[in-house]
Amino acid sequence: MFAIIGIVVTILSVIGGYAANGGHLGVLWQPFEFVIIIGAATGALLLGNPKSTILGIIANLGKVFKGPHHNRESFVELLSMLYAVFKLAKTKGDLALESHVEKPDESPLFQKFPNFSSDHHNRTFLCDYLRLLTLGTSNAHELESIVDGEIDAHHKEYHEMAHAVVLMADAMPALGIVAAVLGVIHTMGSITEPPEVLGHLIGAALVGTFSGVLLSYGFFAPIGRNLQMCFDSDHYYLVAMKSGLLAHMQGYAPQVSIEFARKILPEELRPTFQELEETITNLPPD
Repeated sequence: MFAIIGIVVTILSVIGGYAANGGHLGVLWQPFEFVIIIGAATGALLLGNPKSTILGIIANLGKVFKGPHHNRESFVELLSMLYAVFKLAKTKGDLALESHVEKPDESPLFQKFPNFSSDHHNRTFLCDYLRLLTLGTSNAHELESIVDGEIDAHHKEYHEMAHAVVLMADAMPALGIVAAVLGVIHTMGSITEPPEVLGHLIGAALVGTFSGVLLSYGFFAPIGRNLQMCFDSDHYYLVAMKSGLLAHMQGYAPQVSIEFARKILPEELRPTFQELEETITNLPPD
């Protein structure tokens, strides 16, 4: 919602301010200038990034308008799910988790938490490490280095997507100058035309510079920033699972383990202690 509002406000402020000052809107419509700028920027994006990054940008672009995949409510659910998992492991032993991690789609434990259960990537992440517990892994420090490596790889993958969009935005002002120079070249080829024709051609050329700057700082740079913030929420989701898991391995009670996971979250995503306490108290019985 805020992304759409931002786009509308940007367009109305720039175009509306220009029109209110007596500017002619028709001269701003220069489709070939847009083709040069956006086409060259897209070509540079394809040239400078691997296929996985390009497909990742396309797949995640909707997050700019939908917002981050994880919000405060999903973290309440995550911490509640971790509590249920750790409670089961404490009361019946880590081997009691085996049936759940081997067939998570059929797990009655995970089915109590639909958002987590439907997220294949995060569910697989947790189940892989819970499986190691059922196989006898007990050294939290050794496991921590492995988890950190996986989280760093995941974070780098998503960082590259947001960074590619930001670099695309950084290139647009220069590509706007390219479009303007090409417009000037076209104008110079029509130097014998009357002043009103030359004025129109020069105005069209300058639209290239205007468009490159506006597309960069008004749209694509904010889109890159927005994507980075969405990816950050995914990163904290993994970090919370890691913190809770390591606390559990060190022998803490389930309530303490999820408190470790809760405290690692940024304030805007972190549920209060009372909120989480009430949620786990009202969890359905196993």
